[in-house]
Amino acid sequence: MNLTDFTAELLALGEPTHFEPACARLRNDLFAQLAEHGFRSIALETDRVAALDGGFSHGLGEVDANRRLLAWLREYNEGAEEPLACHGFDTPAEMFSAPSPRTYLEHARDYLGLDVDIAALAGDDERWSRAEAILDPAESPGASPEARELRVIADDLIVALHARTPRLDAAWWRAEVHATAGRGLLRYHAASARPGERDTRISRLASTRAVLMAENLLDIRAIEARRGPTLVFAHNSHLQRSGAGAGAIVAALLGDRYAFVAGSLGHSEALGLGEPDPDTYEGHLQRDTKTWKLTADLPVGRKRTDTKPERGYFGLDADVLDGATAVWHLA
Repeated sequence: MNLTDFTAELLALGEPTHFEPACARLRNDLFAQLAEHGFRSIALETDRVAALDGGFSHGLGEVDANRRLLAWLREYNEGAEEPLACHGFDTPAEMFSAPSPRTYLEHARDYLGLDVDIAALAGDDERWSRAEAILDPAESPGASPEARELRVIADDLIVALHARTPRLDAAWWRAEVHATAGRGLLRYHAASARPGERDTRISRLASTRAVLMAENLLDIRAIEARRGPTLVFAHNSHLQRSGAGAGAIVAALLGDRYAFVAGSLGHSEALGLGEPDPDTYEGHLQRDTKTWKLTADLPVGRKRTDTKPERGYFGLDADVLDGATAVWHLA
């Protein structure tokens, strides 16, 4: 079985963890193969605005394979009749911090040539970006009158941009991405301002991020629809079809046009992860796998207990495998 066998418009390749280097290295090889079969774009779990300039957020720029991917894309595009595109589909927010929406909204405002004093409403950027603004509802500016006014302005900017749709050049797209990111940040800060217990608030923020990621994926797919399919690469938790993540939202809207391939990991020196027990999902996949394999035969077994949650590795379970088209397993 090969990834080139899939016919989905959005082919979601799940990553079991960000911290096993082999995952991103293999992703690069697989995308190069897919590019020879009509795929024209890749979407990564990084801030969409940062990706416009070939950058990464959330510390992913430190991953060597990510830098190698960008270098390969530049080299490929130098002689390509139809270039390949690299998108980010995440928000600028971290789990416990989110920047001010000011610069994002000002970018769109300046493109439109409007006279709106966004800085006066936003105030000091630090009051948005400090951790307390997310961790403590009382310290969040997300429910302030100024924030509510900024959300109205963000919506107005997007309406004004869409009124200029005949001018779909690079500058327009850049302005639209900035405006959408600014509005998304205002939603995220509004969610952080709502009171509640810690677990409830973290769940609410995760749900808000999932919606924003899903909106970005659908927008990217609309941009790339005429050029060819898109490979999406992110953590399993964001791409799986079950639950309340971005993948579940997109899958519900696109149906068979969205395919999820769950990522699986046997052992990892980088994570300090040993061999899986034979009766686990990973244990079944580990049999007769020397390096890696792609299979549509979903494994049966139990969830492994030697996971590394602190390294973003949770292992396969019934929820991840629910609705998966296939599994790619790294031994």
